[in-house]
Amino acid sequence: MIRHWTNMFVAVAPDCPVETGVVPVSKRESKPAHVIQYELLSAQPYQFTFEEQLFEVYLKHKGFDPDMPEAERSRLRDELLAKSHPCMRASQLPKKYGWGVHYNDEGRIAIYGMETEAYQELLDAAKNNDNMELQTAVRSSRKTQ
Repeated sequence: MIRHWTNMFVAVAPDCPVETGVVPVSKRESKPAHVIQYELLSAQPYQFTFEEQLFEVYLKHKGFDPDMPEAERSRLRDELLAKSHPCMRASQLPKKYGWGVHYNDEGRIAIYGMETEAYQELLDAAKNNDNMELQTAVRSSRKTQ
């Protein structure tokens, strides 16, 4: 069962190698999950809950037919969501590419480049505990800095 995150801000990892939000690109024909995740969340802020974006990324990443029958879609969704999945703290977007992740009060997600005013406002609100939980993305390295 997946937890429903709401009113949470995921700040970029302390060891994030960039200073601004960087658009991830794929060097291969098939896009990695984080590129698909970026495309979905940047094009449609606050459109997807965590579960919805997880499933959409899965479908696109695995190359499933978007016009598959609803019964097949439901079966795939149930199978995927029956497994445990980490929240956006583990995504490459806040770990490596400089994108903060905001879950609104409905649990819908948007991303913000760490250089933006909106990122700083969300970070400040979460730090001040203005009805928002602050989490930090998981470090890419085990080294402490």
